Amino acid sequence: MAAHYNFEPETPSADDASTERMTGLRESIDALDKELLELLNKRAALSLDVGRIKAGSHDLVFKPFREKEVLANLAAANPGPLPETHLRSIYREIFSSSRALQRPQRVSYLGPEGTFSYFAGVQFLGRAVDFLPESDIPNVFRAVASGRAELGIIPLENSLQGTVGQSLDHFLQQKVYIQSEIFCRISHSLLGRSGPLSSVRTVYSHPQPLAQCSGWLRSMLPQAHVVPMESTAAAATRVAETNEEGAAAIGHGGLASMLGLDVLASGIEDLGDNWTRFVLIAGTPSDASLSKAARDKTSMLFTVPDKPGSLVNVLGTIARNGINMKKLESRPMRGETWKYVFFVDVECDLEQDEYAETLHDLEDACHSLRILGSYPSGPYLDVSGQTTDKESTA
Repeated sequence: MAAHYNFEPETPSADDASTERMTGLRESIDALDKELLELLNKRAALSLDVGRIKAGSHDLVFKPFREKEVLANLAAANPGPLPETHLRSIYREIFSSSRALQRPQRVSYLGPEGTFSYFAGVQFLGRAVDFLPESDIPNVFRAVASGRAELGIIPLENSLQGTVGQSLDHFLQQKVYIQSEIFCRISHSLLGRSGPLSSVRTVYSHPQPLAQCSGWLRSMLPQAHVVPMESTAAAATRVAETNEEGAAAIGHGGLASMLGLDVLASGIEDLGDNWTRFVLIAGTPSDASLSKAARDKTSMLFTVPDKPGSLVNVLGTIARNGINMKKLESRPMRGETWKYVFFVDVECDLEQDEYAETLHDLEDACHSLRILGSYPSGPYLDVSGQTTDKESTA
C-alpha cells in the first residue's frame, strides 16, 4: 500500500505570527530611537550655541518662564497616547541636559544626599546638575549669596506644619531672589534593618517628619525612643553606618536603596495630603523677557510704621487693587524687640507697569519694602517626580 504524503504548506501558528509581529515592532522602535537620538543631538548642538553666546555673562542658565512656556506648548500640542505626565518628566531631563551644556549648574541644598530637598531638586531640575549639599539652611542662602552656587533649594512651608521660620528669617539677612517654586508631596517611610516593628527601639529623623508621623509612632511604636536629627538623610545614614540594635529612621523611601536599608513601613505620615513648598533662589532676579509666560506670583517683605492702622493700610492697598493675597506671615526682627517683618505672597506681578501705582502706594504705606521675586506658579510633584492631578498647566 502506497504511503500518503501531505504536501500542503503548514499554516503559521499564532505564536509564530506574534513573534513576527513583535520583531517588526521592535525594528520600528529601533528606527525611531535613531531618529530621536539624531534630533536630541541637534537640540544639544543648539544649546551649545546658546552657551557660547552667553559665555562670560552672569545671566542665569535656569529660565523658569521659558521652560514653563515650552512645557505648556508641548502639553497643548500633544495628541497622545503619551501621557502628559510622562511628557513633562522627559522634558525635565532634556531641559537639565540643555542647561548643563550651556554652563555647569551648581545648586545648593540642605544635605546630605537623600533629603527631601535633594529629591525636590532632582524632580524639578533633573539629574544633569551639580548638587552641593550644605549642612544647614543658612549655608544654602550663603552659598547662593556668595556666588558659590547659582541656585539654592529652600523648604519654605509645609501644608501640615506651616512655615519653615528659619527660611523666612534668612531672606532678611541675604540678598537673594525667588526664581520659582515647587510643591512636593511628602511621603515618609520607616527605614532600617530587616526585622519586625516590635524590635525597633530608637527612631531618628528631622523634627518635622517626626511631628508629621507622631500619631503613627504612638500607635505602632509606643516603645520607641524618638531622637531628632539635622536631616532625614543624616538619620538614615546613622542607621546604615552603625550597628545600633533596634535603630530605624524616618525619611524618603529612596534612601533605602541608596544606603542599603529596608523599608520597614511606608506611607506612615498621619495625614496623606502632606505637601512641602520649596522655592529656588538665586543671586539675581528672574528674567521673563524672552517668554510670554506670566509671572503668576510675587513675594515680598515689608515693615510698617509703629502707629495705629499701619498694617491695615498696606493690606487695604492690596485689596483695593483687586490683588489676591495668598500668604501673610510675621517674623520677629532680630535686634528690634517687639518689632516684626511681614512676608507676603500675592497672585500678580507687582513689577509690571500696570501695577506701578500700586507699588508706589505700597512703598508709601510701608516703612520698608523689598520684592523677593516675581515667578511662575509651581508644579505639584509626587515622590517619583511625576506630575500629580493637582498640577496646573504650568
